[in-house]
Amino acid sequence: MATTTDHLGRPIVVVTGVGVVTSLGRGVSENWAALTAGKSGIHPITRFPTDHLNTTIAGTVDFLSSSNKGASALTYELAELAADEAIVGAGFDTGDFTGPLFLASPPVEMDWHDRLALYETADLELPVYERLLAAAREQLRLETFEASQFGAIADRLADRFGTRGLPVTLSTACASGATAIQLGVEAIRRGEADRALSIGADGSATAEALIRFSLLSALSTQNERPEKASKPFSKDRDGFVLAEGGAALVLESLESAQARGATILGVLKGCGEKADDFHRTRSKPDGSPAIAAVKAALADAGLDDGEIDYVNAHGTSTPENDKMEHLSLSTVFGERMKQIPISSNKSMIGHTLSAAGAIEAVFSLLTMSEGVIPPTINYDNPDPAIELDVVPNVGRQAKVSSVLSNSFGFGGQNACLVMTREPV
Repeated sequence: MATTTDHLGRPIVVVTGVGVVTSLGRGVSENWAALTAGKSGIHPITRFPTDHLNTTIAGTVDFLSSSNKGASALTYELAELAADEAIVGAGFDTGDFTGPLFLASPPVEMDWHDRLALYETADLELPVYERLLAAAREQLRLETFEASQFGAIADRLADRFGTRGLPVTLSTACASGATAIQLGVEAIRRGEADRALSIGADGSATAEALIRFSLLSALSTQNERPEKASKPFSKDRDGFVLAEGGAALVLESLESAQARGATILGVLKGCGEKADDFHRTRSKPDGSPAIAAVKAALADAGLDDGEIDYVNAHGTSTPENDKMEHLSLSTVFGERMKQIPISSNKSMIGHTLSAAGAIEAVFSLLTMSEGVIPPTINYDNPDPAIELDVVPNVGRQAKVSSVLSNSFGFGGQNACLVMTREPV
């Protein structure tokens, strides 16, 4: 039997179960079929009025039962569905997982109709602060608590799946999903657990979120053909498309997986992170934090820059971020970067924010196991300043043994994952 420790003597961490939900559908099978076929999940928004808004499209998951019950309820349902699929796939009891839970989720806030409901019974003669306290006292209901407390979703998931220890909830912008995976990897490497459940979920495509991102000039306004709006690395890209989704990974030590005869879907070989304090939304122009995150992930994996077969790009379709990602990868991989396939799942599913890193990790694992690289769709107008093999418009059969998956978030949160097909 091969060694169960890595180049630094740490337990090798493998993936034995995955689950995913996006605007393309529910479950791994539906999503993978649509993704590799180059289908888009972006469509006009029907959940709330979009009159007078510059952006009227999104990748919402309107087929789920809680899609009209607020961001917290929808985030929970996305996380629960993905986790159930992952745990069942890994062969564990869905009510007694026993490992720790790491959840990436969006910042919690009540929808406007819930906020207004708080004031329905309040005495308007009271000062504003006292009125708010009085209203809150009138709304002492479990659903109000769960809709307004950041840790409530993870608490419910812990009860639902029987995870152990205090569930960890984190929100590191667009890097959140990758960070949740990193925390799971580190817990196993430290010997604190032989398995962990890492989830990224985000159901926060609300009217408020749409307006805020619009005010930052971050969203695409190409509403006429929603399926064509997200166009990473193209010259005419004009912003990302807001979206929802969830993904879960069951992480396990190689020793544990082998002992119980589990099917190994891939290896979490390396994790790297680096903060960027340049701007609240923009990345540092020289790409140095992103470069450092990529190099840290490679070093943690014990691989050099010649051993990566494919890059699952952050690829948001925003002018500055795509430019920065090209600069950072070209700096790390040099001229070879022009030949390394790199594609963006966001061209089809949009930007799922807190869930993106986890969703893209699942798709990266499937790329290796299925031998198919998903395309970057809508690549009809190449940007001459970005020379990359973006796997344009059509998926590609390929043997992929290693993947770098990038997550470069607002607020300077950068996290990269290196995954391989085999433990050695």
